[in-house]
Amino acid sequence: MTTPMYTSTSLALCAAALAVLAGCSSLKTPVTADVAVSNAAVDNAAGAGAAELAPEEMKSARDKMMRANQALAAKDYKLARDLADQAQVDAKLAQSKANSAKATQASDALNADIRAMREELDRANTNK
Repeated sequence: MTTPMYTSTSLALCAAALAVLAGCSSLKTPVTADVAVSNAAVDNAAGAGAAELAPEEMKSARDKMMRANQALAAKDYKLARDLADQAQVDAKLAQSKANSAKATQASDALNADIRAMREELDRANTNK
C-alpha cells in the first residue's frame, strides 16, 4: 500500500509533467497557424505581382518564410513565430508596393488617354 505522501508527490509530478507537455504542444499549434498565415500572405503578395513590382521585399519575405519553416521543423517555436511575423510584414509591404505600382500605371494610362482625347478635340475644334 502506498503512503499518502508518496501518492501526493506522484500526483504533483504527473501534474507538472502534463503542464510541461501541454505548454509545449500549445506553443506549436499557434506558431504553426502563424506560419500558415504568413505563407498565405507571401502567396497573396506573389499573386498581386509583387515578385515583379517589389522584388526586394518579396525576396526578403520568401527568405524569412524559408527560415521560419526550418525553425518550426527544428521546434524553435519562438524563432519560427518571429520570422513568420517578419515575413508577413515584408509580404504585405511587397503587396502594397505592387498595388501602388499598378495604380500608378493605370493612372498614367488614363492620363495619356485624356491627353490624346484633348488633342483630338483641339484638332476637331480648329478644323471647324
